[in-house]
Amino acid sequence: MPPSDATAPLFVANDLALDFINSAYGPPTAPVDVLVDDAAVLQWLTAAGVVAAGSVRAPKGLLALAIALRDEARGLLAAARAGHPLRADRVNAVLEKGRPVLELSSAPSDATPVLVERRRDDSPEALLQPVALALGQLLAGGDLQHVGQCEAHDCSLLFHDTTKSRKRRWCSMALCGNRMKVAAFRSRRQFVPTQG
Repeated sequence: MPPSDATAPLFVANDLALDFINSAYGPPTAPVDVLVDDAAVLQWLTAAGVVAAGSVRAPKGLLALAIALRDEARGLLAAARAGHPLRADRVNAVLEKGRPVLELSSAPSDATPVLVERRRDDSPEALLQPVALALGQLLAGGDLQHVGQCEAHDCSLLFHDTTKSRKRRWCSMALCGNRMKVAAFRSRRQFVPTQG
């Protein structure tokens, strides 16, 4: 089970879209949602490196859009893994309304032009656009066979297995791996047959 501090975002998936889906986790009997209000969504985006700390205030409606996007992302991932057609209405709306602005500019001291990408505005769509883009890249990238779910019985976290062996089993060794290995060891020790 992930740490008891429910306000701390978890970044164990090796993928922005999966980490976003993981912002709601846990067993059905004890669900945890890191995204509890507009400010919490902005904190998650800042911790994920999507938004620079202190660069923007949380706009109204950010939570509602984030939850709708996360719910659709979870459904799209399940549909794509099952080989079903996708309807990505929310994702596509965020990609369209939040698309960044590209500008060609140069510094006064250097005439070399640079193409600069910046956030269009501070709307919920613009703030969540990188998450929607990461989801689109994950789903269109065709590497879904390496998306897994933690094997701990009380953990629902997803991850993108980037290990060389492609045999990752846990969301992380620190959160679930060591705990499950200790439990398995104790279970084996309890049932050691006696020799006679």
